[in-house]
This record gives sequence, C-alpha cells and structure tokens, in this order.
Amino acid sequence: MDVSARMWITTVPLLDADDPVVLLGLDHTSESPGERVISLLLDRGHEGEEGVFHLLPFDLSARYERTGDRLAVVVTTSGQVLAHALADRPDLAGAYLPHLPAGATDDDRVPLVRREIVTGFVPAEQGGEKQPVLLVDDDGSAPVAELLARFEDGEAGLAVLHAD
Repeated sequence: MDVSARMWITTVPLLDADDPVVLLGLDHTSESPGERVISLLLDRGHEGEEGVFHLLPFDLSARYERTGDRLAVVVTTSGQVLAHALADRPDLAGAYLPHLPAGATDDDRVPLVRREIVTGFVPAEQGGEKQPVLLVDDDGSAPVAELLARFEDGEAGLAVLHAD
C-alpha cells in the first residue's frame, strides 16, 4: 500500500482489538486546509482510554464510500461547527467559509479530507452502526507500524470517528 495515501486496513492490538479497522493518518504539519481544520477540531474530543479521543458526530465524522474495488473514507464536520472553528482563523476561513450556506447547521456536512485505497475490506456493522474510523495525528512521515508505536509510546493520539 502506498504510504502517501495515509489510509490503512489494520488491527490495533493496543486497543485490545483483533479485528481490522480503517486507520487514517492525519498530518498536523500539512498545508492542506482540510487536515489543518481536522487538527483544530480534534481538541473537541472526549478522552476514553489513555490517548484515545472520541469525537461527537457533529464535530467530526466519517463516511464510507465504495466504488468497485476502492474503499473511500470522507471525513466531515458540520457547517455550524466549521463556521465557529474558523471564526478567528482567517488563514483557513478563505478555503471554507465562502462556500458555506448562510445559517449552516449540524445537518450541513462539509467534507474536509477524502482518502481511498484498493481493498476488498468491508467495514463491519453492528446494530445498524458502521464500524468507526480511527484517526492518528502525527507529522505525516511515518508508516503504519511506526504510527502505532508512537501511539503506544504516548507520542500520538487516536481519535475515534463515528462512521456512516
């Protein structure tokens, strides 16, 4: 798998999980407005296990899309959360605010990042809920094994995103 795609299907044994999950790498040093906004919104997470943050779906969530042999994940936020987060960030506001409808609501989803890979993996469903997407925040240079080692060493955190 091309590391530059920053999307992996893997197990995360550190979370006592034996089943594969979708893991996205987020580069907090990126110039991409979408990645920079996600980094801002990660501060809204609620800590679960040590180093694992859970985000409310209106703050950040993920959407699975399948086209043939390609699985894509789109990370989104609500228009209302985005407008609030960018109110004092003119460096990022120009990329998003002009495109938001006036009076954006939690139902107005704004895509921030889209990643896709070729895989036969189908995210599990339980009780009508799709398997969450895990997001690891780092400097963007590490392969998946190193990212997980950084998490284990407390040098990176994992965010759990609700998926639909």
